[in-house]
Amino acid sequence: MTLLEGLLWLTLNVYHEARSEPQIGQVAVAHVTLNRASETQLPLKEVIKQPYQFSWTFQKDSYLPDDPDAFLKCLHSVYLALQTPDFTNGATHYHLDTITPNWASGFTYIAQYGSHKFYKQ
Repeated sequence: MTLLEGLLWLTLNVYHEARSEPQIGQVAVAHVTLNRASETQLPLKEVIKQPYQFSWTFQKDSYLPDDPDAFLKCLHSVYLALQTPDFTNGATHYHLDTITPNWASGFTYIAQYGSHKFYKQ
């Protein structure tokens, strides 16, 4: 995978998972994705497309963004994530604060950024 392809997939993930979040929430989602790639030693595209890991990959018919301004903001958040230390302390998972998935009880809670709660194993 090329650098540009990885950048595109990371931005698409932030866009589909957190485009309505404040910038810190978007950057945190980018860090989670990068942490998973680092942990698994898989390319970003493979990490993102793993079954049932990021809901947009199996809930949407098209991956194309329909809001160019939001996509550019997400690209900026990805840029910030690549330029700043991981403030999520190695988080590899997150969920909306309005739900409590079964897996969360087996993970260590890190913090909440925007409307997502972040965890690591």
